[in-house]
Amino acid sequence: MSENEMTSQADEIASLVLDEFGKLAPKRRPAVRDNGLHEWVPLSGIVVRGPNLFKCVALATGMKCLPASKLTEANGVVIHDWHAEILAIRSFNRFLLDECYRLAQDPNAESDYLYRNQSSSQFHWRPELTLHMYCSEAPCGDASMELTISAQADPTPWEPPTPSSQLLLGRGHFSSLGIVRRKPARGDAPPTTSKSCSDKIALKQCTSLLSSLTPLLISPENVYLTSLILPQSQYSKSGCIRCFGINSEVGRMSCLKGKQWEEDYAAVPFMVETTPKEFEYSKRSVAARSSKQAASNLAVAWTADGRVEEGLIGGVLQGRKAFTLKGASAMSRRSMWILAKEIAQNLGDKRIIEALSAESYEKIKENNLLEGRRRVKEEVRRDALKGWLRNTGDETFGLS
Repeated sequence: MSENEMTSQADEIASLVLDEFGKLAPKRRPAVRDNGLHEWVPLSGIVVRGPNLFKCVALATGMKCLPASKLTEANGVVIHDWHAEILAIRSFNRFLLDECYRLAQDPNAESDYLYRNQSSSQFHWRPELTLHMYCSEAPCGDASMELTISAQADPTPWEPPTPSSQLLLGRGHFSSLGIVRRKPARGDAPPTTSKSCSDKIALKQCTSLLSSLTPLLISPENVYLTSLILPQSQYSKSGCIRCFGINSEVGRMSCLKGKQWEEDYAAVPFMVETTPKEFEYSKRSVAARSSKQAASNLAVAWTADGRVEEGLIGGVLQGRKAFTLKGASAMSRRSMWILAKEIAQNLGDKRIIEALSAESYEKIKENNLLEGRRRVKEEVRRDALKGWLRNTGDETFGLS
């Protein structure tokens, strides 16, 4: 593909996501507060492209995550990480599960996205379709460290951290590059162990866009990003190569080049492309309109089938009490488990039904049917994303 064709495609993908967001109700957008502060928020979307299909199927806004101290209270109800990129991927997984549910209910139904392999109970992504992701901001973490450095009033590298303090740096110690980081936050914010968007997206090059329980029902084959689209103002070539580069000698993922695993997992690099288009509510766009800005507390999730359009605050549905079942998002662990279980029962696959009938969420993830995915994650974290600490505390809940 020529450079002009890549630019054109990047612009088209960005426009598609921006247009879909523009169709949402005004209540889903950042507001101007009573004190005059203009809110900004990151936006991400997943776009499907094929011979006769070009569609944004999931999008999200958001920029916060759950403190580590609250994980034990989450009970499968509260989303842990609602940064736009991660919430968009979760929304895409919800879109896929809703599509599986529709197909499982009606054997004669057809899908533009999935087909059923008659030799197994798994669904498969149509190989002629490619997947693309647009992000209005550079993903937090390693891919954006050059941008973070350039934004410092004093760009002098900080002293490297001592070994005892090297527990998932956030935005601090920006001279340490190529490392796994946690989500950045204010110095007075409760600590989190949620990994940066850069790290999670890098891992997706090996585990596919499928997450949580979705691989029980859908093969990961072909469910990989072809391109990541960033605004030109948010692109650091050196940062993206270092963070995501599988085919580059200097990329931290380069040790996985050509790697293939069992069960259709593989190391599949994506291209990073840029667009001059800016999101209306990006930090830069809002700053151009007002000198008084603030980060929005509101996150939004949407899918193209009309089944999801949510406002979220604190990882739960807007207006609902935190940590209660009524506050559960459609993308929460609990909601996704309930839907996956219904799909398995409609399919009648005893192995999947048994896996999803486990006494706890943790037991499902330990099931043999997900062993291949576990091996991939373990190898990638050992060899490429070193220092990855698991975000634990919300695994023991059950549906009964």
